[in-house]
Amino acid sequence: MGSELKSKKITKRAAQNPEADDGTLTDRAYRELEEMIVTLQLTPGTILSEHTLALKLKIGRTPIREALQRLARDGLVVIMPRRGIMVSEINLRLQLRLLEVRRELERLMAKLAAERATPEERQEFAEVARGMLKAAAQADDIEFMRLDQKFNLLIATTARNEFARRSMGLMNALSRRFWYQHYQEVADLPLAAKLHAAVAEAVAGKKPKIAAAASDKLIDYIEDFARKTLDT
Repeated sequence: MGSELKSKKITKRAAQNPEADDGTLTDRAYRELEEMIVTLQLTPGTILSEHTLALKLKIGRTPIREALQRLARDGLVVIMPRRGIMVSEINLRLQLRLLEVRRELERLMAKLAAERATPEERQEFAEVARGMLKAAAQADDIEFMRLDQKFNLLIATTARNEFARRSMGLMNALSRRFWYQHYQEVADLPLAAKLHAAVAEAVAGKKPKIAAAASDKLIDYIEDFARKTLDT
């Protein structure tokens, strides 16, 4: 799929996304800019203009500035004093170091989520699992990515550990952007969906040990995916 077709597809999905107007203007600006960066509409090395982004998103410059500050904390943009704001580069070595931490954190958080999620939250996990499998079957990469983000937020919330949640928050967007850059060449979307769904289903079923083991299998796949990008 070419970059122009991707952009059109993302724009159409964004218009249909009922969550687009939720929260503050800063929240909305953050969500939209994060998706534009993660899906490479804003490519690494791009210099960003608050004025241009405000016009594009039809949001004031103050929310845009606050959203960019959040994105800088996530590692998606770099604020360069007196030079501007730049979309950060994508680095394989950084991804592999990130995965070392993700493995330990995600195993812990999956286990805690399976222990601590409420019945309503378990139902959400079951719905996410079904949605991911459906998105993969339909080759709907954008919907899968959005469900992956929802999955990450659910795990972070239901683990009920603010320190783990903050740590994972710094890694999720970088990981999703790396995946989006390379998934067409080396990813197996149905397998990725199946592995994510296995974690979600274990949490939904209140099975901590199975959730932890499923999380390790997911990270095994993600690490293998990252290493395969060396050959592309």
